[in-house]
Amino acid sequence: MKNIKITLSLLLLISISSCDEFLSEVPDNRTQINTPEKISELLVTAYPSRSYIVIGETMSDNVFDSRITESDLDNEQSFNWEMQTQSGLDTESAFWNASYEAIAAANQALSAIEELGSPASLNPQKGEALIARAYSHFMLVSFWANRYNPATAATDLGVPYITEPEGALLVSYKRNTVKEVFDFIEQDIIEGLKNVTSDYKEPKYHFNVAAARAFAARFYLVKGDWDKVLEFSKEMGTKPTTLRDYVAFNAAASAQKPLEYSKVEQLTNLLVAYPNSIARRGYVNRFYFYANEEDNILGTDTNLWGKPWLIYTSSFYKNNVIIPKFYEYFKVTNVTAGVGEPYTGVVLLSNDELFLNRIEANVMKNNFAEANTQLEYLFSLRTSGYNAATDKVTEANIAAKYPVIADEYTPFYTLTPLQASYIKAIAEARRREFIQEGLRWFDIKRFNLVVEHDTYNNGNQIERKNILVKDDKRRALQIPQRASDNGIEKNPR
Repeated sequence: MKNIKITLSLLLLISISSCDEFLSEVPDNRTQINTPEKISELLVTAYPSRSYIVIGETMSDNVFDSRITESDLDNEQSFNWEMQTQSGLDTESAFWNASYEAIAAANQALSAIEELGSPASLNPQKGEALIARAYSHFMLVSFWANRYNPATAATDLGVPYITEPEGALLVSYKRNTVKEVFDFIEQDIIEGLKNVTSDYKEPKYHFNVAAARAFAARFYLVKGDWDKVLEFSKEMGTKPTTLRDYVAFNAAASAQKPLEYSKVEQLTNLLVAYPNSIARRGYVNRFYFYANEEDNILGTDTNLWGKPWLIYTSSFYKNNVIIPKFYEYFKVTNVTAGVGEPYTGVVLLSNDELFLNRIEANVMKNNFAEANTQLEYLFSLRTSGYNAATDKVTEANIAAKYPVIADEYTPFYTLTPLQASYIKAIAEARRREFIQEGLRWFDIKRFNLVVEHDTYNNGNQIERKNILVKDDKRRALQIPQRASDNGIEKNPR
């Protein structure tokens, strides 16, 4: 419980910057941030205090209509890619607001550093603030704008990129283009990496060096800069020993697994957070990972060698499949009333993702021999009964297992037939690795994958067939109502 106690001390600081709508009040209340200690404390709030997991996962092809009647999370609008009208935990508006609150904290820290004369002693805080600011803007543009495409990025609507603390109660903000947002993110990453440090008491609750480099690799993967992805993932090598150990994880007691998954002692975890979230309770919901679809995602037929995955489910709730990834801490705020706030442990960046990104970059650089070695190593750690003598990754079995389907994977860049098969293999591996964590949506968006969501009536007949076609305008979430009321231009529909 040591890590939870540390996290809760951070959560107390996070609470100082909450607000009800996008940039409608001064998020930091203009607290006088005039010492290095206060700057460091402020930076604890430079990370979104809400989660994107439910949003991203519900829109993906990992979620189905399970037909259960009760619900802890109302995510039907996300399931149908409609404008979400709800407010509260795990909603689009909540994550939008929390991201801009985090950005406001980072900007206030940077302003305070400048007011103190920008001494070299504050370079680590400057580095963290810049990377945190870049991260929140990246998450915002990834959800609320069209996918990155250099051919259209200069005209596609992005999100407001905020680089200064607010000086007024209500400020009118203009949306930057996707290109402008990506340029600003890159500038912050480059400058931030010069100064970011791992010298923290609990480095994995901060943008430490490894986490910052992992984020940079994610950014450049979306941008299609394969050399940069390889540069920022070079410490992974070919057979890293810092990936998640699923044999050990599966051996843990059922009640311990969710805590094990996100604990900072896990070597793969690079950046961990405890946002105000009830993502763990998502299985009590109609639109979730439906048990009837489990074999289509985690069955032996989906394994390259036709063997069971070590990534498997531990339990079920009625028709829903539960993967024990999320530990929820409920902080009681009124013992008499029995009320409080839930916080859920989530892994924001990991070596598992970084390694997959490295493999993908090798494929795009036509380094197939290296990609084969890396994929075989990864699959060996994820496959029950792996046999080193017979279980191999070759161009032939990748092409056979993941055949090219015309117009299926359509990123903004061209794929050769062999690259297309490998990219599909990697995307499917990433899908299983991070199932229920929301990351599948990012691949759906950048590869322009088609998704079909069926809604059933009481007679188990399809009542509504909703298809997210390629270049569907709904792939860019609609701007939250309160933000558009404050002058933020809406996305076309």
